[in-house]
Amino acid sequence: MRTKKILLLLGLAAVIALSASDAGGVATPRAPRSFFGIAPQSTLTEADAEYMSAGGIGSVRWPLPWSGVQPTEKGGYQWGGTDEVVANAARAGLTVLPFLYATPTWLAPKYTTLPVANARQRAAWAAFVAAAVERYGPNGTFWREHGPGTAAPLPKTPIRTWQIWNEANFFYFAYPVSPSHYAQTLKLAHDAAKAVDPGAKILLSGLFGEPFPGPPKGMPATQFLEALYRVPGIKADFDGVALHPYAVDAETLAEMTEAMREVMLENHDPSTGLYLTEMGWGSQNDYQQVAFEQGTSGQVRQLRDSYGFLLENRIRLNLKGAYWFSWQDLSESCNFCDSVGLFRGGKRLKPKAAWHAFVEITGGLPRP
Repeated sequence: MRTKKILLLLGLAAVIALSASDAGGVATPRAPRSFFGIAPQSTLTEADAEYMSAGGIGSVRWPLPWSGVQPTEKGGYQWGGTDEVVANAARAGLTVLPFLYATPTWLAPKYTTLPVANARQRAAWAAFVAAAVERYGPNGTFWREHGPGTAAPLPKTPIRTWQIWNEANFFYFAYPVSPSHYAQTLKLAHDAAKAVDPGAKILLSGLFGEPFPGPPKGMPATQFLEALYRVPGIKADFDGVALHPYAVDAETLAEMTEAMREVMLENHDPSTGLYLTEMGWGSQNDYQQVAFEQGTSGQVRQLRDSYGFLLENRIRLNLKGAYWFSWQDLSESCNFCDSVGLFRGGKRLKPKAAWHAFVEITGGLPRP
């Protein structure tokens, strides 16, 4: 524990050094473009994708809800909305990281039910995962439909990494919270994806750092991961661990990230990569009411400090990617979703100060 605290303090001290290392106040990142991701909460337009690419973003994390793709048992898969996202991302040279979740109502009364209660659920879940890989994987029908010589050819950027579920340790997405049920969901997805694309990578659900309710509604990310590691053979079923370290400040984000990596090391899993598939703070000023809102200048400060820590410690922590949530503000959503974007809500892209701070970190441009 003492060693962990010393490393954390050294990492945070490095953030200060990084912040003063150039005239712009932000150091040149030492990470590939793929490290910088974004997690939008509204439709990805062609203009969005162009801005993202110019800004140094390499990957877009996108929801792929089973309930939306297969709303009825007999109606087949409806890929239209996802096709548009994948096409816009491909045109801009972005990869897509989908997270697969949400059991349809013809299988369970709530989308939060992990689909492992019976053989029918398990078979349908495995079939859905396989169908997604068959659509967007390296030999996917989507790429054949948009290959050279077709009416609408696209640069081929197949999906190779698949995230299984979202915040499986939090009742908003999975109830009851159960590492053993999640392990079954994960294994089915792993086997189905690998059968179609042997080179596919499987990423764990992004785990909410410290959900406030206890079991069966919530479980701390480290506790959930520790329980998952106790499932025999589970390490063979995933290629990356994911965390959603929502925190009051960058220092707490650093503590959560260090703690997650420590669980991985204690379970003899040093080579597996760690991803932050959601992180962010809002730009409104009511942080005493909503801890994740820091005001306009506070959003910039937390963004700079958190990325400073992550970039300085990227290799030591085996960090593979960090996805900012979110792209644009979205009203009438979660209690800080209305201000967490790098751009203000609306049809036109209106950048905040946080966007300019972000592109200083990535080395990108503020506009195409």
